[in-house]
Amino acid sequence: MHTSATLRGIAMFEAGKGAVVFLAGFGLVTLAHRDLVHLAGLAIGHLHLDPMRRYPHIFLEAVARMTDAKLWMYAAIAASYGVFRLVEAYGLWNDRRWAAWLAAVSAGIYIPFELWHVMHLGTWLATAALMFNIAIVAVMVRELLRRAPRPNPSPRRDPGGPA
Repeated sequence: MHTSATLRGIAMFEAGKGAVVFLAGFGLVTLAHRDLVHLAGLAIGHLHLDPMRRYPHIFLEAVARMTDAKLWMYAAIAASYGVFRLVEAYGLWNDRRWAAWLAAVSAGIYIPFELWHVMHLGTWLATAALMFNIAIVAVMVRELLRRAPRPNPSPRRDPGGPA
């Protein structure tokens, strides 16, 4: 088995993403049956933001529309995404071919959106995310090509032998 340091690094990054999102999902569950508008107001106050400004106001409006059912749904989505990333990380760490496919496709899906962000927003963060995902796809394609089965040359027929 051949697992490069690059694959292990990507596996650790994916495991980190998976763990953070998985834990965030559990954090959402702890907010069920709580006064979310009050908690959001406390958070905005703690950050010394004006609740009447655009983004804090949008945040407060979104929180006001939140229900326990939506919290559970978002928690389930976060848990699913987290498990997906943890499974991908396991496969990459253990040098599984399916994990290289999974990583290439899952990183490649973001590239068109990141290209749009780079073209329209042009921030360094958008550019870094684009370059990072292109690098992940390149590494995974290299791994897949490295492991591609090589065709066996067909045996030559003896022209004088039986047909």
